[in-house]
Amino acid sequence: MKDALVVSAAPGRDKRAIRSAVLSARRTLSPQERSDADAAIREALATVVARVRPGTVCAYLPMAGEPGGARLPELPGVGRVLLPVLRPDLDLDWAAYPAPLLSGRYGLSEPDGPRLGVDAIAEAELIVAPGLAVSTDGVRLGRGGGSYDRALARVAPSALVVVPLYDGELVDRLPAEPHDRPVDAVVTPSGVGLVTHTGRNRSG
Repeated sequence: MKDALVVSAAPGRDKRAIRSAVLSARRTLSPQERSDADAAIREALATVVARVRPGTVCAYLPMAGEPGGARLPELPGVGRVLLPVLRPDLDLDWAAYPAPLLSGRYGLSEPDGPRLGVDAIAEAELIVAPGLAVSTDGVRLGRGGGSYDRALARVAPSALVVVPLYDGELVDRLPAEPHDRPVDAVVTPSGVGLVTHTGRNRSG
């Protein structure tokens, strides 16, 4: 991976500037670099799945240019994979995958199946959540819509929340707000990275 993907998150840099820097850096990847990185991310995620052995996983289908590529939600050995469906209020409903995919808003692809409700995420032992960057204390930087902030608030205390990233997107510090729900780990082309935080109590 290119060193250019290292994202500066110096104190005083706001979320908008960091988002712009990450997206700009991601666009510098060549198709081959991206393909190789996405394959390595999926391999790292497979090691997490093998370790956790979840019955239910809430994942997502990455948009073009997002870490992991279109095969990210293909998780062998998992009993049930759920993907998000964006509601009109920007909260997340969930539906089972695999299923025929429909084009949703904002370039999202969503499974065409029965909606399971916003609380379905509470049944998952592993949540794979999108992000632009994660800090070493577990702060996740999303795209700013707030959908995952709401969804992650419903996650079971014992569940593991993992964010796929490209190398350089795990940073020392990110701006945080009271509603931010810390994550537990990242998967990158370099492997699995755990983060440390005190934002919630875990069990199990």
